[in-house]
Amino acid sequence: MKTIALIFLCADALAQTGTASVRLNASQVLDAWITNVENAVVSAAAALAEDKFAFAPANGAFHGVRTFGGQIKHLAANNYEVAARILGETSPHGEQGEEAPDSLRTKAEIVDYLKGSFLYLHRAVATITENNQTEPIPGTKGTWQRTRLGLAVDAVAHSYDHYGQMVEYLRMNGVIPPASR
Repeated sequence: MKTIALIFLCADALAQTGTASVRLNASQVLDAWITNVENAVVSAAAALAEDKFAFAPANGAFHGVRTFGGQIKHLAANNYEVAARILGETSPHGEQGEEAPDSLRTKAEIVDYLKGSFLYLHRAVATITENNQTEPIPGTKGTWQRTRLGLAVDAVAHSYDHYGQMVEYLRMNGVIPPASR
């Protein structure tokens, strides 16, 4: 609930700092958040060499974690799943849940899949209106994940969670994340 309140406060702040006559709606604010996380995630994905996409930390409490490429694929699969729920349709990659197709193996394929997931997410949040943003979506569960607004917020939060993990993997490989340069 705090996250949703924060989004609306940000909408008011953005509207007040821009042109006085421009007021942003929830869809526009969400789209801006998605653009921010998209820029961070896509640049981080591009920053690591292809031969390191199979990297996963081995020392310490990292047993069973996803590889760098696996982090990206999971993040993107979740974006597709969330966008499909918002739109009320089947994901373009079928009923995959939060796992990407096994056929995605190269850096180029994984990054293209990631970029496509953000395009689909942008398309989905563009359909969020004042009338439908908090309307329960049939077949969904949870508290905030039952609405378009909640799903969109969840997609941003989930993306930032995996972005943080990607940053750690980049640094473990001697790469300064682009957003930190």
